[in-house]
Order: sequence, then C-alpha cells, then structure tokens
Amino acid sequence: MSSDYVIDLSGIHKYYPMGEGSIHALNNVSLKIPRGEFLSIMGPSGSGKSTLMNIIGLLDQPDEGRYYIDGEAVGSLDDNLRSEIRNRTIGFIFQNFNLLPRISALRNVILPLSYRAMSVDERIRLAEIALKKVGLEDRVNHHPNQLSGGERQRVAIARALSGSPSVILADEPTGNLDSKTGAQILKILKRLSAEGQTVIMVTHNQELAMAADRIVRMKDGKIVSSR
Repeated sequence: MSSDYVIDLSGIHKYYPMGEGSIHALNNVSLKIPRGEFLSIMGPSGSGKSTLMNIIGLLDQPDEGRYYIDGEAVGSLDDNLRSEIRNRTIGFIFQNFNLLPRISALRNVILPLSYRAMSVDERIRLAEIALKKVGLEDRVNHHPNQLSGGERQRVAIARALSGSPSVILADEPTGNLDSKTGAQILKILKRLSAEGQTVIMVTHNQELAMAADRIVRMKDGKIVSSR
C-alpha cells in the first residue's frame, strides 16, 4: 500500500446484533487520510462516527472491508496484535481526559510507554519532551487535581504524543472545556498538524470542525460528504 496515506479504509462494514436482526453501523465506508492531515469527523448520534473512530483506533474491527495503517493490514488481526499496533501507532485524547488522579502529570504521560522495551530514563525523557511541547514543563510533578481543565487536557495530549504515534485520535477534545480554553487546545492540535502529525478529531462542534483541513460528515453509517 502507498505510504502517502497513514489511514486507508476500503469497503468497511460493521454490524451489531439487535434482537433477531442487526444494525448496520457502518455501510461500505471508504476513507483515505494523508499524513499530516487534520481531519474532523462529524455526524448526529447514530451516524456511525463513534464506530468509525473505534475501528480507526483499533478498539474494534470491521466485519467486512480492508483497513491499513502505515501500509500494514490491520482489519482482521487478533486482540494481542491489535493492541501492540495500537500502542505504537495511535495516540488517544478523550473528552474526560482519562488521567489517573493519584499520579503526577509526568507519570500519566509515561503510561503508554510502559508497554515498550525501553529504559526508565528513556521513558522519562520522552514524557518530558511531550509535556514541553504542550507548555507544561513546569507542571510535571503536579497531580491532575492540581491542574485546570485545560492543563489536564494538555497532559492528555502529551500522553498521546509521548510514543510518537502515526495518528492522534481526539474524541470531543474540547467538550468539557470553556470556549477560551477549548480554543487553546484547538491551537495545539493545529500546530501539531502543521508540524506533520496526523490528527483525527471526532466532534459535534461545527465551529471546531471547520478549523480542520477537511470535514467528513456521516449519516446512517455512511460518509455523505468529505471536503
């Protein structure tokens, strides 16, 4: 597969059982995402955007279709291989931050690196670099409850960045923040994209989505527009 696209989905279908039948959550979805693109995925509840996000993030797998990350076929891998590739290639940012409250910002950022074969010193070095990228080098020893909402989300971004993933997958990254703080988080995501990081953002916020390079709109399990 071409290395021009970090994400390449073709003919993706996903079904979920419902009573005696099933729901067609994704219906023949195809999507190519170039390296360094900042992409927004939008759609109403039930449109399939969360299912698509879970498949892109290797949290679920398609029932039909092909999926490549970095040119590697990943659509039908077993759980262990999917987990290994997910740790290496996907960095997650969640609406609720998902930080562990009893450990420092630095230790939260180190967590994804704990599954990699590297020294403790190297993990600390990479985590400190990631925190510096989001302007929190002076907050490394603070616990989440000592940080503002915006600072917590910046820790979450640093955690997503720490392993140098191919893709940052952000699920409503400003949903729990006020508009001013949300704008600051958006500015960080746009800067990361400008530096070559692929960013995929799932959002209900039209204004937020329009800051991306491209908006993919979904309805009834299908992509209805991509521009």
